[in-house]
Amino acid sequence: MTQRLTIRRPDDWHLHLRDGAMLRAVLPETARHFGRAIIMPNLVPPVVTAADARAYRDRILQALPEAADFTPLMTLYLTEETDPADVAAAHASGLIHAVKLYPAGATTNSASGVRDFDKVRAVLEKMAEIGLTLCVHGEVTDPEIDIFDREAVFIDRVLDPIRRQTPELRVVLEHVTTRDGIAYIGETEKNLAGTITTHHLVINRNHILVGGIRPHYYCLPVAKRESHRLALRAAATSGDPRYFLGTDSAPHLDPLKESACGCAGCFTATNTMSVLAEVFEQDGALDRLEAFTSLHGARYYGLPASDATITLTRGDPVPYPARIDTADGPVTVFDPGFPLHWQVGA
Repeated sequence: MTQRLTIRRPDDWHLHLRDGAMLRAVLPETARHFGRAIIMPNLVPPVVTAADARAYRDRILQALPEAADFTPLMTLYLTEETDPADVAAAHASGLIHAVKLYPAGATTNSASGVRDFDKVRAVLEKMAEIGLTLCVHGEVTDPEIDIFDREAVFIDRVLDPIRRQTPELRVVLEHVTTRDGIAYIGETEKNLAGTITTHHLVINRNHILVGGIRPHYYCLPVAKRESHRLALRAAATSGDPRYFLGTDSAPHLDPLKESACGCAGCFTATNTMSVLAEVFEQDGALDRLEAFTSLHGARYYGLPASDATITLTRGDPVPYPARIDTADGPVTVFDPGFPLHWQVGA
């Protein structure tokens, strides 16, 4: 059995860092193992313009631990008022690497998202022209659609029409949670990829609901049936370059998770690489872990893979903390429910 594995330093292609005290607390958890990350723009207020992105990037860099080697890859939050010229200028300067589409009301801090997709047509056409990626939160918000069906319906109602109307637009369907999403990506020859989270490879909806409501497993898109989880694992471990890691690590203070209306999100930044190594080992695919975490995403975004490496060593279970502390309160670390034998940097 492999006891030691060295891979190129991984990237996280979907990450929430928040701001202020939360940013300062959670950023070191990502920067410890990851070299780059696509930074989500759903702050309050959101990161809408190039000036917003530049200011947010500066705050991230100021919060980095001394000597940390980490590059935030900035994004803009797509609204119905987004200026195509501002997007193009931000991309040309190297400031942004994607634009994020949130259907209005789909998830945390998405109230400023898109309701009328015709109003963002000019932005999408400009993005297709300049080769800028659209990152998509793939859920409809129609209250008549069951929450477990919202990804599949989004693909039919929104994503497929967008891609047919703008076939050269590069798209990432983020945090895929269904076999429908996996099948849709698998049928596509170009300009579409999907990120898969750490937690969706581990949990299904039973983990949230059986034996009591477990708020630290509640996320959006919500975890689905076991058959969907298995489809995600098969895709992640397949070696197919259309799938790569986007943790969607999403920290919330414990009182906001453990409440009558708990926030959606799993905080996985601290132990993601150990969890993934365990998952890939369980599925006999340790030799494909590097591709999923370190190669496929960089290739899709047109960036070089990292020259740096990390080493994972297998041994006794790793004692990760149950939570991390911020100046505003604790944040619970994702518990996969099984021992983690792979330690980074040992």
